[in-house]
Amino acid sequence: MIKTLLATAAVVTLSTAAQAQTIGFSQIGSESGWRAAETTLTRQQAEERGITLQFSDAQQRQENQIAAIRSFIAQGVDAILLAPVVATGWDSVLEEAKEAEIPVVLLDRQVDSSEDLYLTAVGSDLVHEGEVAGQWLVDTVGEDECRVVELQGTTGSSPAIDRKTGFENAIEGHDNIEIVRSQTGDFTRTGGKEVMESFLQAEGGGENICALYAHNDDMAIGAIQAMKEAGVNPGEDVLVVSIDAVPDIFQAMANGDANATVELTPNMAGPAFDALEAYMADGTEPEKFIQTESKLYTQDDNPEAEYEARKDLGY
Repeated sequence: MIKTLLATAAVVTLSTAAQAQTIGFSQIGSESGWRAAETTLTRQQAEERGITLQFSDAQQRQENQIAAIRSFIAQGVDAILLAPVVATGWDSVLEEAKEAEIPVVLLDRQVDSSEDLYLTAVGSDLVHEGEVAGQWLVDTVGEDECRVVELQGTTGSSPAIDRKTGFENAIEGHDNIEIVRSQTGDFTRTGGKEVMESFLQAEGGGENICALYAHNDDMAIGAIQAMKEAGVNPGEDVLVVSIDAVPDIFQAMANGDANATVELTPNMAGPAFDALEAYMADGTEPEKFIQTESKLYTQDDNPEAEYEARKDLGY
């Protein structure tokens, strides 16, 4: 009987230890609707799994994220989720987490650090996202000349780097399509609007612009506002393609103001928690990159219905 009770107690102890009870989450900030949805879904996923989530909003500053991670380490959390604001400068703090035997999972962005410093990364293939957007433009304009203005994401961030690379890959060899202006809008609606205003002024009030490619929907929505205020018809005079598939871009598509978006699912936490649970249960090592789908949506894909399906997700 005593042996049986001891064995049962051991199983219960192992089962409890196999699941992370407290996880630190260093979020970039709330620069976009997509980012807010990711935070909401991460909180929901944690609550459903009985996980205590220690949340830190970095307000787009890497130094805040590094301080948060060091705080998580000092608290002795079971794991850390990190959505890195930029790709470089993480080696030291990730080394500290590794020495403390706290697994780190990257969400939706990559870092330029050795793979042995984090458990896995959950995200879209960011280069592929840009390629999907670029291929849509190639297919849409055909052989027509198309001068493109580009709204880049935060300078130095992996989405900005990779979404630009992917788009350029897609239009390579199509000499009729040219990126004539490219500037960061920092992934914000305000930044997108301000930069688009300068693009319009530099390009004959918009007459010399065929298409806008924005690294996220929020910048595209800001740019749409700038175009309307300048008397330009977005979606008609200037084609608009962007990335994320947030609710407001579907409303813009339904109104004819945007043409296409590539989905980046905000549910990165579900696969991250699954990977952590398996790792803590028996040491199962996940793949170093867990890829999510990148689906293209256009005005033909019932944008009204897509808006309704997404509007309550926390965007």
